[in-house]
This record gives sequence, C-alpha cells and structure tokens, in this order.
Amino acid sequence: MLFKGIGDLIPLYALYSLLFADHGLSTGQISSLFAIWSTTAFLLEVPSGAWADTVSRRALLVLSGVLLTAGFALWTLVPTYPGFALGFVLWGAAGALVSGTFEALLYDDLAARGEQSAYARILGYTRAASETAIVVGIVAATPLYLWGGYALIGWSSVGFAALHTAIALSFPSAPKAVSAADIDELEDAESLADEADPVVPLDRDQPEGPFARYLTMLKTGVGESFRVRAVRNGVLLGALLFGITAFDEYFALLAESVGVSTAIVPLLVGLTVLGSLGGSLLAGRTEAMSGRTMAIAVGLGGVLFLGGALLAGLAEHRPYAVYVLTGLGFTAIGLSYGIVYNAGVVAGARLQDAIEGPARATVTSVSGLLGEVVALAVFAFAALATAWWSMSTMLALLGATILPIALLTPSWLPRRHSD
Repeated sequence: MLFKGIGDLIPLYALYSLLFADHGLSTGQISSLFAIWSTTAFLLEVPSGAWADTVSRRALLVLSGVLLTAGFALWTLVPTYPGFALGFVLWGAAGALVSGTFEALLYDDLAARGEQSAYARILGYTRAASETAIVVGIVAATPLYLWGGYALIGWSSVGFAALHTAIALSFPSAPKAVSAADIDELEDAESLADEADPVVPLDRDQPEGPFARYLTMLKTGVGESFRVRAVRNGVLLGALLFGITAFDEYFALLAESVGVSTAIVPLLVGLTVLGSLGGSLLAGRTEAMSGRTMAIAVGLGGVLFLGGALLAGLAEHRPYAVYVLTGLGFTAIGLSYGIVYNAGVVAGARLQDAIEGPARATVTSVSGLLGEVVALAVFAFAALATAWWSMSTMLALLGATILPIALLTPSWLPRRHSD
C-alpha cells in the first residue's frame, strides 16, 4: 500500500491541465497530450503484461518508477508542448509497466495462501491508499502553488516519484515466471463447458528461451482474454469502467471555465478524489453484489455525474453563486466517481477470479489496453465537442455514456470465485 500510495502523492495531479493551459496550449492541444498518453499505454499495455509474466515483476516496478520520475522532471524543466508530450510518453510507459503487474502479483500471492476472496478488499485498500495520497497531493497543491508556483509543484512531484521508485527497490526480488515446460496444462474443455471456448493449452515441447517464454505468455493471455466468455466479459466490462473515468482529466478545466480561482481548483478536484477514495474503501463490502445491483448503482452514478456537470456549468453566468454551485456540482460528480470506481474495483476482482491460465498479468493488461481505447475515445470526443459546447455540457454528455454501461453490467459481470 505504501508503494501505491507514494506513487500517487503527486501535487501535479491537481493542476497539470492548468499548467498546460497557462503555457499557451488550447483545449484541443491538451486533449492531444492526453491522447499521446493513452496511445503510449495502449501500445505497451499487453506487451508489458506478457513481460511481467516472463521476467521479474520487481524489476518492472522499479523501471516504472524511474520513467515516472523522468517524466515529471521533463515537464518541470521543459514546459513546452514537446516537453509535455515526451513527459506523457514516459508516464504512459510507466503506467503500462505497472498495470497488470501489480494486480497479478497480488492475486497470485493471495491464491498461494488460498485467500483469493480477500483480493477485492485488499485491492480496494491499495486503491484507497492511492486515492488518499492523491487527496493529500491535491490539497497540498494549493499552498505549494501560492508559495512557489508551478515550479515548486513540479519538483515536489519529482521527489515523490523518486521515493516511489526507492520503495520498489526495497521489495524482495520476485522469482521469474516458470518456463512453459514447467506449467501444467490448463483444464480441459469439459471443465469449461459453460464457456464459449476453452483456453488453448500450452505447448510443453516448445523451446525454453526467454523470448519463446514471452511469446507463449503473450499468446496464452491474449487467447484467454477473447476465447473464454467469462474472461472476455470481465475484460470488456473492466475496460469500460476504467476507460470512461478518463473524464477526470477535465475536472480542473471545468472548475476554471466557470470562474473558480486557480488556488481553489485543487479543493474542488479533491472532492472527486474523495469520492473515488470512498468507493475504494467500500470494495470489500460490495464485492458480493450481483450484476443487477451493480447496474443500478452505475446507472445512478451516471445520473449524478450528468447532473453535477450541468449544475457546475450554471456557475459560469452566476458569479455571485460560483462556489455554491460548483461545490454542489463537484460533490455530485464525486459521488458518481466513487460509485463507478467501486464498480471498477469489483469488476477487476471478478476478472481475476475468472482467469484460469498462467498469463494473469497479460489478461489483466488486455483489459487495460481496451480501457485505453475507451479513454482515447473520451479524449477525441472532448477535443471535438469543446469546439461547439461548453466544458460542462461536454462532461455532461460523457456522464450520459455511463448509462449504457450500466445496461451491459448484469450480463458481463463475471461470477465470484466462491460461486
């Protein structure tokens, strides 16, 4: 939890959208930066997952921290569009390396103890540690900005990213994934009769080289992600719930667009992070919810988000009530964010339960990759929509897309391990 928490104790989270805008970038250019970020993660997500199934996961977590530190340093030293773009490339690569790796490491450790049922609760706690750190970083951004502007915020973020890397270095060395010849074949087709297709068994006679093991894990993980119905549904649902939350990149811009001062923006964004924090902490209590219950919750989240965005938008022409309206609007958005975030944690746990093959990190990364596709769609929509509509209207429309996801949830949510 300390590793995940320190990794998100980044004051830049609160204001980097404004950092870009204050250095002359338009909304379209800012959206293109987000697209570069997601594209990088998109291209590296699955390859890095297969890598995590083949080599030391500790080494990948350390490399991820190094890239994250370098990215924030670049933003601070070279605050231009090329500097921001390269920083996002490094951040995207760092995210791809840790995505799937951490979840697979956690689940396999619990499985070795026969405690898979605790995965959602513990993952919720680690997410809560991350969200708590984000809240602290966001709140700290206000005094840091007042004392030293963007430079102090940037170097503080670099320092915490470096500490995050040092914590990864302190982890015990994780063993490499076993070779294909040492992995038992997956359950036969009869044990998967209720699935669409069986997982293709591993070839026990293939070469033992690292590249061959890598290709084996890549093929096995991608194959299971699409051939097994329960896994496929979990991959898709997790991707939708994760990808749609890319709208959080526009929260700071929404606050600024309606007249909120820069120093207060982090406090409003912090309300939304409190929502995701609450959603993470409740994951252990909601892990047993049915698909229908989750659908109702996600649908409510969509309504709250849509209403909150429109309510905040009303402040643009009502300066006398700007903080009342944005406070209420961001509170509604925060509640929505918490609901969707909680559903994402539970869906992620159900996906882990559904995975039966050895390429767990690869399967998890496939869901992450598809989530990046959804995020790219969000960024593309935002870049186009803001040419005609206000920031609040654009976000309200994004909130409305949560409603179709709620309709898909009952049939796509995999069963619990205990079921």
